[in-house]
Amino acid sequence: MANTTFNGPVRSENGFDTISIASGTGVVTVEADYNIRPNFRVSVDNSTFAGAGGATDTLTRQESGTTFIVNGTGDNIVNMPALSTKNVGTQYHFFLTTAVGAGTTTTFVLPGAGVSNWFGALELMGGTAANPASDVAGDTLTWVNSTVANARCTLTCMTDDGTNSTWKVECLSTPIATIA
Repeated sequence: MANTTFNGPVRSENGFDTISIASGTGVVTVEADYNIRPNFRVSVDNSTFAGAGGATDTLTRQESGTTFIVNGTGDNIVNMPALSTKNVGTQYHFFLTTAVGAGTTTTFVLPGAGVSNWFGALELMGGTAANPASDVAGDTLTWVNSTVANARCTLTCMTDDGTNSTWKVECLSTPIATIA
């Protein structure tokens, strides 16, 4: 198949597909379908962690870019995707709408105990000095009990070689989130 370069807009009445062809069988697989109008709105998940009873879920790469609404009245465990080189660049956002209850936590857990680390820029949201903190040792990020509503975190995979990973976390909360 030839490569073609266009100088000017490319138009189609039936959309565009990006395909791959299996070398052994010749089976055609559609990898991406550009037959729809793009949607530039942010994806918001207000069900996975939004229930009052707490939840445990493992995120997928397909959920990258999603903002998750979190209800902190029950224990929540957010497991990051399994180690894979394809994780680099994935990003998730979390927004706490109901305070983390006394005796409960919301934790964000990296895969492969002891082989992955959060690189955290953690800030206190309270009305006094912001008190930013840096923490780079640990695979569990925690919104501790009594974290107030309006806390937010953005989690981004910076490196992943399939064996260990490094994730950047930017978190604003009261009290300050912890990494262990």
